[in-house]
Amino acid sequence: MNVLVQKKHRFNVEEYYRMAEVGVLKPGARVELLDGEIIDRSPIGPFHAGVVGRLVRFFGAASNGRWHVWPQNPLRLDEHSEPQPDVTLLRLSPDDYTTRQPGPDDAHLVIEVSDTSLAVDREVKLPAYGRAGIGEVWVVNLTDQTVEVYRGPNFTGYSSKTILRAGEKASSQAFPDVAIGVTELLRR
Repeated sequence: MNVLVQKKHRFNVEEYYRMAEVGVLKPGARVELLDGEIIDRSPIGPFHAGVVGRLVRFFGAASNGRWHVWPQNPLRLDEHSEPQPDVTLLRLSPDDYTTRQPGPDDAHLVIEVSDTSLAVDREVKLPAYGRAGIGEVWVVNLTDQTVEVYRGPNFTGYSSKTILRAGEKASSQAFPDVAIGVTELLRR
């Protein structure tokens, strides 16, 4: 007896871009490629958008030319994953990444701002970032009013998780001299 084993088709980044070029993915579609699957992204509400704006303004002002602030732009993890984190702090690039998408080695810090996307950010994106070797990821948890700091990437995600609350400050291991207050970040 022959048993047919069902397999999912995993899209690669080139196929993903081709779908957009030929109109399978509509212009402006809020999707991203994760582990070969095209994932719909949640709509962005005002609190989420405002917190992203604060992060961009804060890290832009604090950079002093030490990193690029990369808001809601693609980060190519491998040939099957190209998420669009809310904010990424990238290594400097002479061409400002106009000739290629940045990859894991370019990222100092990846930040996901999460409300309705919290489960996807924790269960799908974090393991993908860990497998890619992204050294540090923050999940700004709007629901619980916390900043979850993940470090120590590995194949299943991260070996270290720290939860920061109101009154505490978050700083990247790449730039420990730059700290943002959780209270200020999450104020309404």
